[in-house]
Amino acid sequence: QVQLVESGGDSVQAGGSLRLSCAASGSAPMIYHMAWYRQAPGKQRELVAQITSGGSTNYADSVKGRFTIARDNAKNTMYLQMNSLKPEDTAVYYCSAEHVARPQLVYWGQGTQVTVSS
Repeated sequence: QVQLVESGGDSVQAGGSLRLSCAASGSAPMIYHMAWYRQAPGKQRELVAQITSGGSTNYADSVKGRFTIARDNAKNTMYLQMNSLKPEDTAVYYCSAEHVARPQLVYWGQGTQVTVSS
């Protein structure tokens, strides 16, 4: 069992930056792949970035070069550094944890709102 709590969401102007955090508790972090998803009003939830238990990363094309995902296993925390924010980045951002050996086990946080104004 994993509990995930996101923080860091805020309202910023276009071009600004935010850093989201996802604090995990309950299980050893190394046995989970972690990811950030987002969901804008009226749209489906989409993958933003993912980081494996070994540290490999992958990004959606829409955020490449602007967002950076990282994890600190000693602190049981994952981060999403978001730079050069655009109004289209406005969404609720969720973190997820997928068990490495049991991919059907996926845990979600409650989400944090990011609003980017033009």
